Amino acid sequence: MQRPYEFSSMTTLVCFEAAARNASFKKAAQELNVTPAAVSHQIKALEIDLKCSLFLRHHRGVELTEKGALLFIAIERGFETISEAITQIRERPETVDVTIGATTAFSSLWLTPKISAFWKIHPSITVSQVVSDVPGMTGRCDLTIHYGNPQENGVEYRKLFQDHIIALGTTRFAAEYRISRLEALLKAPLIHSSSKETGWTSWHDWFAALGFPAPKGRSFYVNNYMIALQAAQDDVGAVLGWDGLIGSLVNEGRLVKLVQESIPSPVGFHLRIHRRATAKARLFADWLATSP
Repeated sequence: MQRPYEFSSMTTLVCFEAAARNASFKKAAQELNVTPAAVSHQIKALEIDLKCSLFLRHHRGVELTEKGALLFIAIERGFETISEAITQIRERPETVDVTIGATTAFSSLWLTPKISAFWKIHPSITVSQVVSDVPGMTGRCDLTIHYGNPQENGVEYRKLFQDHIIALGTTRFAAEYRISRLEALLKAPLIHSSSKETGWTSWHDWFAALGFPAPKGRSFYVNNYMIALQAAQDDVGAVLGWDGLIGSLVNEGRLVKLVQESIPSPVGFHLRIHRRATAKARLFADWLATSP
C-alpha cells in the first residue's frame, strides 16, 4: 500500500523540530545526542528536498525563515497530537473492562454523567473513554457512539435516542434581538458549526424544514460544537441544540429555547458494538440504551 503521507524522512523532521525549537543546531545536537554536523546535514537534506531555505544561519545561532516557521508550526502540532496519544496509551490501565469512544461534545454533555451513574450500580466494572473529534481515532474501542443511521450490514448497535433540534441562546441575547418569533431569528446572529464531517443539521436545513428561507443575519463559524455552545452562552449568537444532549444547559438556565418551533432530528444517536466487545462491554451498552 502506498504511503498516504506527503513528507520527508522522520529523521530530518525530528532534527528540524529540535533545531527550530532551540534556535540552535548545537543545542539540538545535544538534545538528540548527535554531533552538530549531523544536525546540519539533516537540515540541509530537508532544505534540498523542499527546495527552500528553512533557516537563516547566524554566528550565534539560527533563525527560521517564513517557510521554516510555517513548517515548524505544522510539525509542532503533529508532535503534540502524537504525544497526547502516547500519554493516553501509557496511562490507560490494562485492567479497563470497557473502552468507549465519543466526540468531545457527546462525552461532555451526555456520556460522562451516564458513566458516573453506571459506576454507582456496577462499581467493579471500569470504563475508559477515548474522546476524539477526528474520524477513525477510536479504532481500539469496544463501543463507539455515532450520529446517523447504521448503514453497514452486520453491524451490531443499540439506538440511544433521536430527539428534536431547537434554537438556543441566552435570555440577554433574546432580549437584545427581540426574539420571540422565527422571523426575528432569521435576522439575528447565528453560530454555525461544521456539519460536513458530523452530518449534523445546519441552520439552512433547520429553517428549510420549517418552510422558511435561508437566514440573513451575521454568521459565526466554528468547527467544534462545544465551542459553538460556549459562544452562545457568551451572547455571540443563537445555536442549534439537540434536546437530548443539551438538557443540562437548559435546566441550569445557561441557554434558553428562543422560539417554540423545532424539528425532529433526521437521524439518531446510536451505539456501535465492535466485535472485540466483551460481555461487560455489552452489559454497559445495554444499560446505556435503556437508562433514562
